[in-house]
Amino acid sequence: MSGATSNLLQLWQIPSTCLLFGRSKLPKGSYLVPKMIRNPVPCFYKCMQSTSYEAVVHGSYVPSPEANQKSEVKEKASNVPESIGAFQKLPMVMPSVDILHSAMRKAKRVSPTKGIANVAKRERNRGAKQLDALMKELAIPLRTYQENFPNKKYLHPYERSLVELTLGDGNYEEVLGKVDALRKKVVSVGKEHASICAKSLSKREAEDRLSEGMKKLEEIFHREGKAVDELLNIAKILRAMPVVDLETPTLCLVGAPNVGKSSLVRLLSTGKPEICNYPFTTRGILMGHITISYQNFQVTDTPGLLRRRDEDRNNLEKLTLAVLSHLPTAVLYVHDLSGECGTSPSDQFIIYKEMKERFSYHLWLDVLSKCDLLQESPVVFITEDVNSDDYELAKYRKMGPDGALRVSVKSEVGLDELKSRVHELLASQFVKIQSKSNQENLEVHG
Repeated sequence: MSGATSNLLQLWQIPSTCLLFGRSKLPKGSYLVPKMIRNPVPCFYKCMQSTSYEAVVHGSYVPSPEANQKSEVKEKASNVPESIGAFQKLPMVMPSVDILHSAMRKAKRVSPTKGIANVAKRERNRGAKQLDALMKELAIPLRTYQENFPNKKYLHPYERSLVELTLGDGNYEEVLGKVDALRKKVVSVGKEHASICAKSLSKREAEDRLSEGMKKLEEIFHREGKAVDELLNIAKILRAMPVVDLETPTLCLVGAPNVGKSSLVRLLSTGKPEICNYPFTTRGILMGHITISYQNFQVTDTPGLLRRRDEDRNNLEKLTLAVLSHLPTAVLYVHDLSGECGTSPSDQFIIYKEMKERFSYHLWLDVLSKCDLLQESPVVFITEDVNSDDYELAKYRKMGPDGALRVSVKSEVGLDELKSRVHELLASQFVKIQSKSNQENLEVHG
């Protein structure tokens, strides 16, 4: 057997611990294998490093392929169209000052890596680790918000309308964009200062670089953290929106401002709207519930509609149109011909005709409210043309629409019949929803 072969056989029999620590008792000579595998522990450790550790060492925040894959899966999941209820799934947003104070406190508790004897090296290691920790503690919540607030275009059309009409068109995306811009700036500045601190030549320089980096990150978050507080306010507003169950029959009360919708909602359901004699008392969508024969139904009060074109409507009126356009509701249309509501009978007639034609696919019930205040001769506003030859309008002024139910909450006239008719309407709405659901299931499985 040759000498080289003998040496290799001896090498094969050496325990692995001897190879790792270089304590072999082989005869003198040149051995390539031990030299190639000398100090393997750091190599093994490098393979086990997290992405964040590599970021500190190399100054690069490039996710691993596995992280990219997880991110893509999460992004695809977030792009699935939402059913109603997305607002109740919004993450809890911390005030910017709380995020900053928590991040500073946690970062200052980070210790240098054990085993570094050199004072300057230990201090620059501590500084780089603390800056990296501060950067992460600030950036991670911002990324969480960015990922968990839904993309508006994937919301249910009704909730998308609520976002636009309640927050203003484009404001939701603008605030999320500012939060993401803050996150990117925090990461960029944190990387830069951690890298600078890691190159310090003395203990004093490392301390100065650490202090400078922390001060810079704190200044950025103080200056631009108001975007987080804006997002916090948005989350509060959206989370307070009434939840609508698409599978539960819903009755939507519609009409001009101050015609008595809110009084009827209080009468018919658990909803407790504000009742005052001025237009737009209802400043949002209010949801109540009715239980009939152990089955729950929804009742929604909507802001009043005025006689004008859609482009001239305010956001309150547009909320009403959003409900009618995007929710499977039955309509209880309320008319007031007593002259008390502030909208003339002729204007109410025009609004009613437009809504009835536009949303004719909804189940419909007309109610003439405040019937105790009606007089024998119809009320005519000074702005109305009393000499009009419109027979349909003249009939409306006197009797309301054909088949309208006369009620008075004050004198309790017609209330029992109203409740009975509402129950029948909601039962029909339930059958309609079930029929549509069954048809959709057949199409899916057909």
